[in-house]
Amino acid sequence: MIRFIAFADSLSAWFGKAFGWLVIMMTLGMSYEVFVRYALNRPTSWALDVSFIMYGTLFMMGGAYTLSRGGHVRGDFVYRLWAPRTQAAVDLVLYLLFFFPGVTALILTGWKYSTRSWGYAEVSVNSPAGIPIFQFKSVLVAAGILLFIQGIAQVFRCILCMREGYWRVAEEDVVETEQLLVKQAADSD
Repeated sequence: MIRFIAFADSLSAWFGKAFGWLVIMMTLGMSYEVFVRYALNRPTSWALDVSFIMYGTLFMMGGAYTLSRGGHVRGDFVYRLWAPRTQAAVDLVLYLLFFFPGVTALILTGWKYSTRSWGYAEVSVNSPAGIPIFQFKSVLVAAGILLFIQGIAQVFRCILCMREGYWRVAEEDVVETEQLLVKQAADSD
């Protein structure tokens, strides 16, 4: 179980970080659009569609990474008061009842939409540019598969927590700027 957790965490981290670069591409694309629209009075016909596609891809492909790092929103005002074993038991039940059926539906429905979209080379109807979007539909399937793999790792974490009484957290790979500044200030004192 521990090896699978490490595999899933590293897989999710790789995809999350790789697709995180879309933030820079979106920023450059939108900056270009703002410049040509307002400075040159020559707006593009593709910028809105491309920004939607990139943001949607970033959002979907970052889901498994966010799950591995415990970053998804949860109503933990009661949850955090429970013992780790109780938290793990509740999480396990919720993964089995809600998470896996939802992610399975995402994969199966995404597959249906994706194959249909590839079949007729679907393009966006939101702009005259006709931006191809069939490849974007495949992101639903890829993100669902990554979430499913990470979900199995989370179930293993729950099982281990119920056995051992503590949570195995993912390796920390990103530190918030505020935390770095606080640490630097504390180290300099």
